[in-house]
Amino acid sequence: MEAEWWKTAVIYQIYPRSFQDSNDDGVGDLNGIRRRLPYLAALGVDAVWVSPFYPSPMADFGYDVADYCDVDPRFGTLADCKSLIEEAHALGLKVILDFVPNHTSDQHPWFVESRSSRNNPKRDWYIWKDAGPGGEPPNNWVSHFGGSGWEWDEATRHYYYHAYLKEQPDLNWRNPEVRTAMHEVLRFWMGLGVDGFRVDVIWHLMKDPSFMDNPPNPAYCPGQPEIDRLLQVRSADQSEVHEVIEAMRAVVDESPHRVLIGEIYLPLDRLMVYYGRELKGAHLPFNFQLL
Repeated sequence: MEAEWWKTAVIYQIYPRSFQDSNDDGVGDLNGIRRRLPYLAALGVDAVWVSPFYPSPMADFGYDVADYCDVDPRFGTLADCKSLIEEAHALGLKVILDFVPNHTSDQHPWFVESRSSRNNPKRDWYIWKDAGPGGEPPNNWVSHFGGSGWEWDEATRHYYYHAYLKEQPDLNWRNPEVRTAMHEVLRFWMGLGVDGFRVDVIWHLMKDPSFMDNPPNPAYCPGQPEIDRLLQVRSADQSEVHEVIEAMRAVVDESPHRVLIGEIYLPLDRLMVYYGRELKGAHLPFNFQLL
């Protein structure tokens, strides 16, 4: 059996907005990437990983996605994306997309519906909780960008959880409807010919259902980021995440020779688990320990 391409591939990350501007508007775009594909092939690159180019308010430079199945006009069109994929393949290059399933933009139509009322059908697509007895956040979980991970919504008198910016509410992956919707996103892009996905913060997808406080980090030193004050044992890296990743992998495996890459900031012993039972998890968990 021929070895899968990703086992030996050189993968080159492209941050679209700063890579190549094709229309002189000061922002890099998909046609700019397409122009440089022969250069990348000449370098000996086997695959390009393209950071998010989806429609976005750009609170987090594209990692706040407002539509998973389209291209932000800053970067081009779906037709441009299709041309990019086709021309990359003609040069022997694979194309990997950044998939951001942990959170959406607060301007995504799903969240706009979810926050419209407590009774909205999409309310449970995100993580909403009552305030504590004194009006405080539901627990001590901290955002990776500083401050509480909970944002108060005055209109519905509820807190929603965001592991990153308040403009990036976390999806509720315990809801089967969320899983189905996100699996369809993967199928959409594979239908356009993409060869795999780098999955953003994959270890965050499931949270402790009891929403208990995270314990203090005994190794914390003043001056470290606020997120390091606590051990993230309740808000991330839950055992149930591996079933979620296996299901995601099964979708990717519906099309041959695709790859699922997980972004994971964890110690090596916990990182290895993300290969999954019988290697049915992520094909490639990121090993940041190499840095």
